[in-house]
Amino acid sequence: MQTELSQTLGIEHAVFGFTPFPAVAAAISRAGGFGVLGAVRYTAPDELKRDLDWIEAHVDGRPYGVDVVMPAKKVEGVTEADVEAMIPEGHRQFVRDTLARHGVPELAEDEASGWRITGWMEQVARSQLDVAFDYPIRLLANALGSPPADVVARAHERGVLVAALAGSARHAEKHRDAGIDVVVAQGYEAGGHTGEIASMVLTPEVVDSVAPLPVLAAGGIGSGQQVAAALALGAQGVWLGSLWLTTTEADIGSPALTRKLLAAGSGDTVRSRALTGKPARQLRTEWTDAWDDPAGPGTLPMPLQGLLVAEAVSRIQKYEIDPLLGTPVGQIVGRMNSERSVQAVFDDLTRGFEEAVDRVNRVAGRSGPS
Repeated sequence: MQTELSQTLGIEHAVFGFTPFPAVAAAISRAGGFGVLGAVRYTAPDELKRDLDWIEAHVDGRPYGVDVVMPAKKVEGVTEADVEAMIPEGHRQFVRDTLARHGVPELAEDEASGWRITGWMEQVARSQLDVAFDYPIRLLANALGSPPADVVARAHERGVLVAALAGSARHAEKHRDAGIDVVVAQGYEAGGHTGEIASMVLTPEVVDSVAPLPVLAAGGIGSGQQVAAALALGAQGVWLGSLWLTTTEADIGSPALTRKLLAAGSGDTVRSRALTGKPARQLRTEWTDAWDDPAGPGTLPMPLQGLLVAEAVSRIQKYEIDPLLGTPVGQIVGRMNSERSVQAVFDDLTRGFEEAVDRVNRVAGRSGPS
């Protein structure tokens, strides 16, 4: 699974794996792919440094990258407390009522109230970059479009490629004009924040719109046959995220959530604003149903919704309240029906890729591998 981009980065397979788990990122790179550590959950620079130190010690010298979340435009002088004050009391009461209806216990007084979505704030992302640029990362990805121009320049000064996610050809063209090196075309099927266009349509549109810039296909990809299809559509690799959630190296921390992922079908996800205020694909639960119910108060815009539900999500996960328990995940969850090592996933991907290429060669009247 070699392309020009994979050769540039010195990896065996053009498979880029996004994950919040350092052990998964290192295993992806060791297996011949390119591990990308999601940094958004790190609110303290020392925590990110600790995990990058760990990756350095376990990646066997293979290349890897970091993914941050930062807006292209900066909003000055707005603190988390300012944002908190914008949340209506009616929405807070809706959260309390929903949790009480399902008997969700409170957190202990001295217990942290969960991820406060501070990783979406530019000052936090910049502190993450200060740490990441001290390591030999080869790729910096941004999940909120093109990062600020000074960040792109800073990466390029260090020989680091910059990638940005796009849900349309128009978004991709903006990335190209901003000096981005790699565009990730993320289709409707993907986990987390997505646009409205499916991968089969989106990938060739983006490839054509930004050529010769390399494009990675994302969304609904979890087999070698699908990797082959992405390359046939003009992508120079694939960007996989959901597929790693049920690997043995993943540290989800909830056996109940792992069981739900393994049991879910491709129709058991929904694009909902319940988590962050923007449409994000996730497991459908009674929590997402409550927020999507027209009889409810409706979700708040980002970042208000994320701040509103942070403690509630922590409580649901800590006590594993099954009807409410969910996570961002793509439609590929229907293929995630067993716990496997990262290496086993790669073995399956390469085997399926070879079978797909051989099949296409036979259809085209050629024999043998290309």
